[in-house]
Amino acid sequence: MRTILITGPGGSGRTTVAAATALTAATHGTRTLVLSADRTDTLGAALGVATGPTPTEVAPHLTAWRPDAATGFRDDLAAFQERATTALDLLGASRLDPDEVTPLPGAEELALLRALRDAALAEAHDLLVVDLPATPHALALLSLPEELRRYLRRLLPSERQAARALRPVLGRLAGVPMPAEWLYETAGRWDVELAAVEAVVADRDTVVRLVAEPGPGGADAVRAATLALALRGLRPDLLVANRVLPEAQAPADSWLAGPVAQQRKVLEEWGEDHDVRRVAHLGRDPRGADDLDALAVPAVNDSSSTVEWPVTDRLAEDGVLVWAIPLPGAVRDELDLVRRGDELVVTVGQFRRIVPLPSALRRCGVDGAALRDGELRIRFAPDPDLWPRTR
Repeated sequence: MRTILITGPGGSGRTTVAAATALTAATHGTRTLVLSADRTDTLGAALGVATGPTPTEVAPHLTAWRPDAATGFRDDLAAFQERATTALDLLGASRLDPDEVTPLPGAEELALLRALRDAALAEAHDLLVVDLPATPHALALLSLPEELRRYLRRLLPSERQAARALRPVLGRLAGVPMPAEWLYETAGRWDVELAAVEAVVADRDTVVRLVAEPGPGGADAVRAATLALALRGLRPDLLVANRVLPEAQAPADSWLAGPVAQQRKVLEEWGEDHDVRRVAHLGRDPRGADDLDALAVPAVNDSSSTVEWPVTDRLAEDGVLVWAIPLPGAVRDELDLVRRGDELVVTVGQFRRIVPLPSALRRCGVDGAALRDGELRIRFAPDPDLWPRTR
């Protein structure tokens, strides 16, 4: 199944573009599901049909789904309280009634991730279009499965389960109850679920599509999003320049001349680094199938958003291995690298990612790094105490 993740700055029209993209695909006979996590039904407003927690067919071959974060949150909390009865009783904690529970911040994003996983596993559609939140929240959302899995592995490593027979003894020695088996089972289940979401995001049939208005604010947002996506090993397949004003209708003495000149400059800059597709301004907020069809959004293509981080063997020439990490738009003064065990902490401005080192580099020490032409190249020299000896 093909997946298109659509995001952009707040107010850029990403939900409208997501709806139009899904409707265009469905019109051509592709079984399409469009997902959104908005509490307000902006997706339904664009489609002209109300959407909600039950997947609804809004047009031939097109289903819309807006998962209910509140219900999912209450169900998860009820299940947790049931499994953690012993621990809660030990702490003297009182149970929360489902009727008094409201979703915490981030519940919508978690509901969207779960829906994304369920839709991918169901394989009932040929195309999945996901209306992600605004870019900063979308980037955090895309990184969440990887980060949570890393936390789970550090806090509840699976190898500790092998010592479960010793837990009663250890509990008596320590004087406190040891983690129950259900805790490890829960962590294992979460890890499987997060891995499924991570696999969808990292799949070569998943693409990220940016939507932005061609102006100064949009230009800044696109630069930041491109860099952040690259740090996640992703790149946008297309940049949709939304609400483009018609130049022919902007005479030099009209108030439109300034905005048109501004958008022309931004579009030229975007064209140097991105595959830009223009979507015209209709002069109104698009509502319903006819308006969405008039937008003429770009169709689904066969490109991939994944970016390779290759390791180059230069042992014979320079005695090092080189790890190349594409970071378009990165600034040297805002770049920081920290080697911590078998992981590398990469910080670029406001963005940060902790990545495991490829197996060959774990037996090496960092020998230096350089940022040139939007690519970070890290040199690794083999550690004589760890590197296999040659005869």
